[in-house]
Amino acid sequence: MAPPRLRVLITNDDGYQAPGIRALAPVIAGLGHEVLVLAPLYDESGVGSARAGMVGRPIRTATLEENGVTYIGVDGTPALAVTLASVGAFGRAPDVMLSGINRGHNIGVPIFHSGTVAAALTAAGQGLSAVAISIDSDDPDHWPTAAAVAAEALTWIVPEPAGTVLTINVPDRPLDQLSGVRHASLAPIKRSRVVGTTAPTGEPMIELEPPLPNAVPDSDEALLKAGYVTVTPIVGIREVKDDAAATALAKRLS
Repeated sequence: MAPPRLRVLITNDDGYQAPGIRALAPVIAGLGHEVLVLAPLYDESGVGSARAGMVGRPIRTATLEENGVTYIGVDGTPALAVTLASVGAFGRAPDVMLSGINRGHNIGVPIFHSGTVAAALTAAGQGLSAVAISIDSDDPDHWPTAAAVAAEALTWIVPEPAGTVLTINVPDRPLDQLSGVRHASLAPIKRSRVVGTTAPTGEPMIELEPPLPNAVPDSDEALLKAGYVTVTPIVGIREVKDDAAATALAKRLS
């Protein structure tokens, strides 16, 4: 029995003309799905789930046609693109969402800053399951590998409960040279390469240190370096079922 034809939202944070999204969309369309490609007009890397300026303004768009796929750019963030699609601004709401293919990996606890990952979490907040997919290179040679992994992940996630989210990192290798696929923990925050420095002009500045040695075993950082596709299910904001804080505050205010 053929899989159902889905309306698949594809977004990213690198921009609607980025090579990653243009490598992914034709593969998903080739599976027989209806694709809605809706992504930022410009690079919006690192914006997290920001949707600033969303309400009460016309949102500028641009369109690119390539190989039978329409790519729509929106003047805003990936989370804004997901919101627009979810509320029907571009036709019927999507059934599922793919975010990527991001140029460069998204690993460790700091992924909540990633526009790619935040788009997937935003989709989950709208009741959609989503896959965020990234390739481990800033100048990849093997986009088709990541696109093939994304297509298989899409097939897996469709029957899962609504709101399921995966973040996947793919080595920049030919498909037949991958070490395999592994569930990965998120590398801890102490592995972050972000450091604060001071610019020559005296202002504060952020820089990246070189990769650290001795990655935590079974983390996305370690497994990706060893050539594995890393798969990490993630969840967004959830409340803690514990009223201790409210009870204590109520006593203090009474």
